[in-house]
Amino acid sequence: MSKKYKVGYTTGVYDMFHIGHLNIIKRAKEQCEYLIVGVTTDELCYSRKNKYPIINENDRMEIVSAIKYVDKVVKQENMDKISAVKEYGVDVVFVGSDWQGTPAWEKYEKEFANEGCSVVYLQHTDGISSTILRERLNNQ
Repeated sequence: MSKKYKVGYTTGVYDMFHIGHLNIIKRAKEQCEYLIVGVTTDELCYSRKNKYPIINENDRMEIVSAIKYVDKVVKQENMDKISAVKEYGVDVVFVGSDWQGTPAWEKYEKEFANEGCSVVYLQHTDGISSTILRERLNNQ
């Protein structure tokens, strides 16, 4: 059975890899033939969230690359998603549904459309995130 999209792209920090991460990657792969996953670098994570991931970027990339749904892992070194779409020949970008309707993603949708690329919002897994895990660890 042919899939709706050829090349998909999604990104994340993937710190303390959990079922929510796996759900997004699995749902993305169900819709595209080839899935590229961008793993946010330690420096980009720090510049955006003012904290470093618990697991370093090389280990996070190794973890993500071992997942059977992932065809290629790349470093996400900046927030320039349009260049990634152009560089990798992406025809769909997958992102969590928690971003739908935000000004940033409404802008991305228009930019991607100009490149022949769609945006698909995937349902966020409630009750789990790296932030929640970090809080649980701190409360032990």
